[in-house]
Amino acid sequence: MNDPPFADAAIAIVGVGLIGGSLGLAFKRLGIGREIIGISRAETLREARALDVIDRGYEYDAMDSGVKRSDLVFLCSPIVRILEQLPAVVQAASPGCVITDVGSTKGAIVACAERVAREGVHFVGGHPMAGSEKSGVGAADPFLFENALYVLTPASGVPDQIVDVLAALVQCIGARSMRMEAETHDRVAATVSHLPQMMATTLVGLVGRLNEADGLPLQMAAGGFRDLTRIASSPFAMWRDICQTNAGPIREMIDAYLDALVAIRDKVDREALSEDFDYANRIRGEIPRDSKGFLHPLHEILLVVEDKPGVIADVASRLSAEGINIDDIEVLKVREGEGGTIRMGFGQQEEADRSVDILRDAGYQVRLR
Repeated sequence: MNDPPFADAAIAIVGVGLIGGSLGLAFKRLGIGREIIGISRAETLREARALDVIDRGYEYDAMDSGVKRSDLVFLCSPIVRILEQLPAVVQAASPGCVITDVGSTKGAIVACAERVAREGVHFVGGHPMAGSEKSGVGAADPFLFENALYVLTPASGVPDQIVDVLAALVQCIGARSMRMEAETHDRVAATVSHLPQMMATTLVGLVGRLNEADGLPLQMAAGGFRDLTRIASSPFAMWRDICQTNAGPIREMIDAYLDALVAIRDKVDREALSEDFDYANRIRGEIPRDSKGFLHPLHEILLVVEDKPGVIADVASRLSAEGINIDDIEVLKVREGEGGTIRMGFGQQEEADRSVDILRDAGYQVRLR
């Protein structure tokens, strides 16, 4: 069996939080890297060492020392901090070093890398579309990147073989790599991620102000409204850097949405509105249902279960005994004392079909989605 990429490399992780810590755990689990170096705050480094996330630690004021001894550097700080750290990291890097990042916008970061580029030091932007509602190295998970889309946006002049070996590393930790231009990434992200956040935030704010002014009963804001606006709960601290570094594409998408909303307003009481519904239904049906990055669809089943201990373990054990791996699982609805509905995703349609048969034979109420 061939060694994984970067098996003998010294790998530095700048910012050992949820993403950086998860990378460290994933590398250690797979035998990637002869040494994992953490660069972070002192208390974070102590916790990371205790959790066996890293082998060696440097505080931020000694970042150069950690970078110099590394063959591969991951910048896992917030976007604005990455932009601040990148020039120093490039200057400290040894010849042949590969530098990458995990920022969720790419244009500003790649542009910065190109401005401060050095001969023999290679920068490839990265965006793993994975996360958690928790933060910090204590929430790190070696399987965080399983089935996630991981976008790579190389700076100009980076050799293809450098990008290829980084893509191979991404695939080793369970993610699925996709290469694209930084500007394309940011425009797509503005369309399918950043615009929906602005829409949800604005809509919930509108309903809240109507409630304050007119007593609009918020008890009616359930079901579809809650589903549509779930992301309105996201804290601004998480979005500040995204908005500041991708403002142009976000504004462009907001303007396009406003134009589309005006167009639909003018026919809201006309039969022609059915064309918009039909078109939206068709496009919605074509979106893959992979919840960790829209790349390859998962084949899903819905399982109704009782509220009792060990149900999920029993289901997983029955499928595992037949050699079936659950690629994704989500509790959709649950009511204490009664049970709920679980969604499970599989890589192949055949696995989903077999899972339905296995679980039905075991007495479960289950169907294909």
